[in-house]
Amino acid sequence: MRLGINLGYWGAGMDADNLEVAREADRLGYSVCWAAEAYGSDAATVLAWVAAQTERIDVGSAIFQIPARTPAMTAMTAATLDTLSGGRFRLGLGVSGPQVSEGWYGTRFDKPLARTREYVEIIRKAMSRERLTHEGQNWTLPLPDGPGKPLKLTVHPVREYIPLYIAAIGPKNLEQTGEIADGALVLFYAPEHAEATTLSSLRAGREKAGKDLEGFDVVPTVPMALGDDVRSLADQFRPYTALYVGGMGSAKQNFYNKLAQRMGYEKEAAEIQEKYLSGDKEGAAAAVPHELIDSTSLLGPVERIADRMQAYAEAGVTTLSLTPAGFTLQERLAGLRAGVEALERAGVA
Repeated sequence: MRLGINLGYWGAGMDADNLEVAREADRLGYSVCWAAEAYGSDAATVLAWVAAQTERIDVGSAIFQIPARTPAMTAMTAATLDTLSGGRFRLGLGVSGPQVSEGWYGTRFDKPLARTREYVEIIRKAMSRERLTHEGQNWTLPLPDGPGKPLKLTVHPVREYIPLYIAAIGPKNLEQTGEIADGALVLFYAPEHAEATTLSSLRAGREKAGKDLEGFDVVPTVPMALGDDVRSLADQFRPYTALYVGGMGSAKQNFYNKLAQRMGYEKEAAEIQEKYLSGDKEGAAAAVPHELIDSTSLLGPVERIADRMQAYAEAGVTTLSLTPAGFTLQERLAGLRAGVEALERAGVA
């Protein structure tokens, strides 16, 4: 199991700190540095900035939003970032959610699985540098009634094959991800529930493609906090968990709420969502079970974190992406170093 670092969203007032976190992760031998986008900073610009100021660590999009770019534009961006970084780019994709897709990009959030499959197919074709033609439900290339002609990518990426990841939560999305991608980006990954909530669906998709999970990168992003008082540390992540389980989506469509239900928290997930959507964010945070936070985070002293890392490795994780807690740069850097120490203690590197 390798370690990654997830910087999350840029532009929250900690950009200089984020860059130093990426540099320290590079020095410590972390495998990959991920950056995200929603409706603020875009991930591509951030990754170019980080890649220019690091040497060895991979840079990855977690995620590029599918409604934000045409598939050909994403192929261009991936090829450019891989070239500029000297072959260190990983392409992570996701459909985002209905609020962002329809409210920010003006793209209907319908048939997300079919859209993702078609998007990946076009990207694969474009990245292979063959002349681009495609006839599908969402894209036709070139358009049949105009002057367009089949074109091929002019950029030569450093590598012949850039690894492609998909952010997946639900069973059907996980199965398709296993079938068409090289890795899965997941959140709220609990080792105790991994087989039922994640691995069985990924494995089914791999079998469809005539493969198994060997070589497939399972990449959960996991919050991490150092200290002796586990319950107090867990409380730091109550607002974060409540946001996803209660407010990341609508009452009818929240992938994280459904995931919490599949983990056995049906009643609690309903309460968190009801309070969050009614405006009671503090009440929603208070309703988050400690056990849910503890099982999906790395909390405690290094020895306890090492034990949990071992559990993650045994539960199929191949790249563990950390988000160290802390209000200061030094706290976050200490978390990075503790992550390396814990991994060595766990003996799963």
